[in-house]
Amino acid sequence: MTTAMAQGSTGVRRGWSAPAAVIVFVVIAHAVLDLPGHPDAVTSMAFLPLPLEIPLAALVLLLTPKPVARLLCVVFSLCIAVMLLLKIADIGTQAAFQRVFNPYLDLKMLRDGWDLLARSAGRPLILIAALALLLALALLIGGFYKAARHLARLAESRRRKAVAFFSLLAIIEVGLSLLPAALPVEAKAGPYLLRRVALIVTSFADMRRFESELAAATGTSGPADFAAVAGRDVVVVFVESYGRSAIEDPRYAPVSGPRLSAMQRKIDGAGLSAASGWLTSPTVGGLSWLAHATTLSGLWIDSQARYDRLMQSRVPSLNRRFAQAGWQSLAVMPAVTLDWPDARWYGYERILAAADLGYRGKPFNWITMPDQYTLSAFERLARGPARVGGRPVMAEIALISSHAPWTPVPEPVAWEAIGDGTIFAAQATSGEPPAVVWADPDNVRRHYIKTIDYTLEILSEYLARSAGDGLFIILGDHQPAAIVTGPQASRAVPVHIVSRDAALVERFRQAGFSAGFRPGPEAAERPMSGFAPLLLSLLAQTR
Repeated sequence: MTTAMAQGSTGVRRGWSAPAAVIVFVVIAHAVLDLPGHPDAVTSMAFLPLPLEIPLAALVLLLTPKPVARLLCVVFSLCIAVMLLLKIADIGTQAAFQRVFNPYLDLKMLRDGWDLLARSAGRPLILIAALALLLALALLIGGFYKAARHLARLAESRRRKAVAFFSLLAIIEVGLSLLPAALPVEAKAGPYLLRRVALIVTSFADMRRFESELAAATGTSGPADFAAVAGRDVVVVFVESYGRSAIEDPRYAPVSGPRLSAMQRKIDGAGLSAASGWLTSPTVGGLSWLAHATTLSGLWIDSQARYDRLMQSRVPSLNRRFAQAGWQSLAVMPAVTLDWPDARWYGYERILAAADLGYRGKPFNWITMPDQYTLSAFERLARGPARVGGRPVMAEIALISSHAPWTPVPEPVAWEAIGDGTIFAAQATSGEPPAVVWADPDNVRRHYIKTIDYTLEILSEYLARSAGDGLFIILGDHQPAAIVTGPQASRAVPVHIVSRDAALVERFRQAGFSAGFRPGPEAAERPMSGFAPLLLSLLAQTR
């Protein structure tokens, strides 16, 4: 008992000294409150502002009765933990999707992000990194809680000194806030958390609006008129991460410019015509399914919540409308390796997922197969049999060679030599591994545009060989991440219309598209949700 009393009289009952508790409390709180939510803003200058909450929270702990103070230690620690987790999530979503993390809409992305990272870098490495991160977070939050508890349990003599210190700190911060050229002083926790709550409330309101949009769109169901393409294949091809930056950014134009010119020469030689425009995607950096759903529903699907609700609705997809009009509606999805319940909403009669495409080569990291094989399998397994059966196809194809991590970069092979894809085995194990590529942002960008160039080359070869009398709609799903485009890049993606029917392509030109494969820089960006109504209108007209 004497020992315990002696420990209590010196300040802290056990463990840290009072100065150590003060330092840990201030440093951790300052770091978390000042941590920016954007990767580009994480600099030493970002930690100069003085959060007013630090001295105020410390004074509350020091001056509140100990039973209440113990509860406040838990509350303050939870606030620090929530803010830290939200800011880490913000950094991730800003880097990938150029927006803040929305707890209401984005929790599903945690699983999808885990799957992508595990496939790209390897599950053991990602598991180790995740455990290390969790341990670091636990130590950080645990350290803050322990420091707060020490402050709340200080003996009277040390308590008076701590109160004097934090009172002086608060006075200094308030004084500095009144000086125009001094360090910035601001309250951060309250406004930050309130903004996040407001974002969630706004998301709920958005879903109520979306219910009205769904009701209006459901009323438009019924047989569609596709007289302009009667008896002909209609193929919608999504090119992963093919955005406006790939064409106009000075870093990529020296590659994409000559490629688009070569595509034009290739299709001219094959007797095909093309028109191109811009569509504004609802997403950036990922979440391709939002772009697919937006294009094929005619509704703006910019969140997982909207997407999930659409999947439960009776709104007819463009795929379903073609099926109702007599086309065989099918999907070619080399990235689908698991059950895909959302396919029911699209109304496909047939789905060629990764396992159905017959690929026997090796995967290109996360990429299950190169785009050239996907198009070859589509021709062999879908268009060929449908042609024999005398029924046109309406196909949705997702090409994925230009998906991150953009390594290894595939190379074209002779179409006749593709077979079951084993010819690509050597390519799949070539090149730099993702960890090496992603260690250098410039290297990431070089690999990105190489994969876009590859896919465009393959598409031009395929169209020249196999377009027939079909209508091909080739579009990007979204811009790549900010590491490729830079901040504040446009959300537009190119869309190319290709057909042997020059009069049909001319309709798109009359609707504002540019002639050829290069969309005009002055052309308006049409919302991606507006493309399905435009297509329905143009294809309903007789020739």
